[in-house]
Formats: sequence, C-alpha cells, structure tokens
Amino acid sequence: MNIFVCIKQVPDTETKIQIKEDSSGITQDNIKWVINPYDEFAIEEAIKLKQSLGAEKVFAICLGPQKRVQDSLRVALAMGCDEGLVIDCEDNLDSLATAKSIKACIEKVGAFSLVLTGKGAIDENSQALTQQLAALLDVPHAQSVSEIKTEGSVLTVQREVESGSKEVFKITGPCVLGATKGLNTPRYPSLPGIMKAKKKPIQIFSMADLAVSTDSYTSFIDYKPPAEKPQTKILNGDVNAQVLELVDLLKNEAKVL
Repeated sequence: MNIFVCIKQVPDTETKIQIKEDSSGITQDNIKWVINPYDEFAIEEAIKLKQSLGAEKVFAICLGPQKRVQDSLRVALAMGCDEGLVIDCEDNLDSLATAKSIKACIEKVGAFSLVLTGKGAIDENSQALTQQLAALLDVPHAQSVSEIKTEGSVLTVQREVESGSKEVFKITGPCVLGATKGLNTPRYPSLPGIMKAKKKPIQIFSMADLAVSTDSYTSFIDYKPPAEKPQTKILNGDVNAQVLELVDLLKNEAKVL
C-alpha cells in the first residue's frame, strides 16, 4: 500500500499577473512557479504518516507540462517523497478532469492507503478536487483537515468548519484528506535531500497512457484584474466635525445613505 500526495504548480504570490489580450487567461511568460502552499502541508503529512501507516512509498503527483512541473516534483522529492509522477498535459483542465486524471494515475501505479491534497489551490481556489477525487475513488474523505492521528488502519481527523468550530471524524481504510494550515510545519529541503532527489525516479504519463479525456466540463472565459482600491481618506478635527464629514461623504460621495 502506498501514500499519494497531489501537488499543483501555481504562480508565486509575488508574481505580477498579466491578463491575455482576449481575456481568456493569464500570460505565462516570466512567471515563477511554486508548489501550492496548502499542498506543502499535504507533502509534510504524507512523509510523517508513511511509517505509522506502514506505507511502502510516498508518491507525489503533479499535473501539467512535464518540463515545468518536474521542478516542483523535485522539491517534493527533496522534502522526502520517494517517487514522482507527472501527468503530462496542458494545465487548463478543470478540477473534475484533473480528478479523473489523478484517479487513473493512482490506479495505474497501485493500491493506496491514503491520498493527501491541499484543501485548495491559491490560483483558482475551487476547493473541489479533494471531494471529486474521493468520489471517483469511492472512498471517504475530509476537507480542511488540521489534525490527523493514526491507530492501526483507523484515522482520527479534525477538520475546521465555520465560526472557528471543529469536527472530529474516525475514518477506516483508504481515504482522501485535504490538508490546511496548522496541520504541520512543512520542512525545508535539506542539501542532502536535494542531492538524493536528483536520483529519485519520476514517471511520466500522457493522457493517452491514462485513457483520460482532456475535455474540461467548466472553463473561465473572462479574466479581469481586481478593481483598484480607492484612496483612503483620513478624517481630522474633533469628533463632531469628523462625524459630520463622514455622514456627508457617505451621502454624497459613496451614496450609501
């Protein structure tokens, strides 16, 4: 039995995003690609759980153009994953097409005891892959997981819900879990880990190898940059004068009164 961890390449948060002229997407020139931050928690937890679950290997899976995504897979391998798996395709698949591709890849490699994902990706932020992958694999799942405890084949997972509340589940057998911040502190790749990662195997699968269609069920057609934030106004004077000026601004400028 193996552990699989799904990672996605996303633009670095400091990257200046530019929209294509036809508004169909973002230009990918000069983008610095990094591992999705939530996926780093998934990688760390997969490495930690390998021994307690008696897993043979930890496989890191990444979907996208093979030349590009191998850089992120090497980082995951340097952190401690055993092997990398590339699903070579364009990176514009929606979450369901992505989930179908990952399912086919997992089934091609072998049986699993656990699949870990990030709770969502910081680019499109659909937060749907975990649930869709679990449904396709026909196994239980939990999203936004902030704690995992193992006892044999039983996992006790704690997940965050709204208003700061938490839910606790006991899950038996293979499952899919979506990691969130607070689950652990991801390690930095060490120099020995980076050197070892160069020798670790990476398998490359095409969509034809997996017999999966590249057709997506949803697509984005009109990308727009966020609206610029209006200039902040600071009110001066005594409290009464500030109140009068604020009311005037709300009525005549913001027009919300």
